[in-house]
Amino acid sequence: MMNIKSKLKRFWKLLGPGLITGASDDDPSGIATYSQAGAGFGLSTLWTALIAFPLMASIQQMCARIGLVTEQGLTGTLKKNYPKPVLYLMLLFSFPAIVMNIGADIAGMGAVGNLLFPKIEATYFSVVFTVILLILIIYLPYQRIAAILKYLCLVLLVYLIVPFLYHQDWLLILKSTFVPTIHFDKEFMGILVGILGTTISPYLFFWQASMEVEEMKHKKNHLMVNKKIINEMKQDVDFGMSFSGLVMFFIILTTGTVLYQGGVRQIDTVEQAAQALKPLAGNLAYLLFAIGVIGTGLLAIPVLSGSLSYIITETFGWEQGLDKKFHEAKAFYIVIAISLVLGLSLNYIGISPIKALIYTAILYGITAPVLIAIILHVSNNKAVMGRFTNSRTSNILGFLALIIMSLAAAVLLYLQFTT
Repeated sequence: MMNIKSKLKRFWKLLGPGLITGASDDDPSGIATYSQAGAGFGLSTLWTALIAFPLMASIQQMCARIGLVTEQGLTGTLKKNYPKPVLYLMLLFSFPAIVMNIGADIAGMGAVGNLLFPKIEATYFSVVFTVILLILIIYLPYQRIAAILKYLCLVLLVYLIVPFLYHQDWLLILKSTFVPTIHFDKEFMGILVGILGTTISPYLFFWQASMEVEEMKHKKNHLMVNKKIINEMKQDVDFGMSFSGLVMFFIILTTGTVLYQGGVRQIDTVEQAAQALKPLAGNLAYLLFAIGVIGTGLLAIPVLSGSLSYIITETFGWEQGLDKKFHEAKAFYIVIAISLVLGLSLNYIGISPIKALIYTAILYGITAPVLIAIILHVSNNKAVMGRFTNSRTSNILGFLALIIMSLAAAVLLYLQFTT
C-alpha cells in the first residue's frame, strides 16, 4: 500500500506544465463548444476525442522540447531563427484571439456564478473573478501559482461524474467512440472545425514552451537536458493531453445523452448547458457542471493571459517570467493586467461571448497551421535542437496535424464567407 502511495506521489510530482496545459484547454469556451457538439449532434462527435489526442500530444511535446533545449519560449526561438515579419504576424493574430478568449471565459464564469446565486448579477461575478485572478497572478510566486493550477486541474474530474448520474446506452457510446460519423453539411462540418480549433489552440504552444523554461529554472540540473528529462516531459504532456481529451469526451457524452435525448438541440453558452441539465439530470449534475465551469475558468485565464504576456515580452526583449516579482518584470505583469481588463471590457461593449468565440476560432484556425509548420521546422532543425530533433512518429503526427488544421482553416473560412 505504501509502495503504491509513494509511486502516486512521485507521479504527481512529475506532472507539471503538460497537465496544466491540457487541463486549461478545457476552459469555459471549450466547454461551450463541446456542449454545442453534444446537444446538436448527440454522440456523433465522440470519436473526435480519440483523433485529437495524438495530434495535441505531438505538437505540445515539440513545443516542450523546444523550450527545454533552447531555454527560451517559442517566441524567443522564432525571434532568433526566423524573419521578424513572421513574429509580428503571429503577434497580430494572437493578441485579439487570446483577449477574446479571455473575455468569453470571464463572461461564462460570471453567468454561471449568477446561476448559482441568482440575486447577484453576472457582471459583478465577472469583475470579482477578474480582480481575484489579477491579484493571485501578480502577488504569488511561480511555484505557488503552478501548485494552485495543478490542483485546480482536479476540478475537471466533476465532468467524469455527471454522465453516471443519468442512464446511458453503453453499446451506442462504444460504437460512437470507435466508428467515426461524418455528415457533410455546413452545421456538422462547422462543429468539427470548432472542436479542432478549441483543442489545438496556438496559445497553448507558447504556454507549453515558456512553462518548461520556468520549470527548468527551479531544477538543479536545468543546464543538462538529457533523455531522462525528455522522457519525463513526454509523460507529463501525454498525461495532460489524455486528461484533456477525457474531459472533452465526457462533456460531449453528458450533453449528447442528457440534452440531445431530452430534446435540447441548441446550446450557445455554458450557462445554457448548465440550466438545461437541471430539469433533465437533476440538481447534482447541474451544480457539478456549473462548478466545473468556474474552476476551469480560474485555471485557463492565467494560462491565456500568461501566454500572451510571454509572446509580447519575448518579442520586444522585455523582462518576463512568473517567477519574477512585479518590480522585476513590470511590463510582463502589466500585459497580463491589460489582457484581463480588455477581456472583461468585452462584456460592456456589445460583443457577446458567442461572437467572441466565433472570432477566436477564426483567428486560431488561420494561425494554427502556420505555427504548426514553424514548430515542425524548428523541432527538425539540428542547428537549434541538436540531438533532440523530432522522431519519425512525431513528424508523422505533426504533419497530420498540419494537414487536418489546414483543411479545418479552409473549411472555416469557406463557411464564414458562404453563409
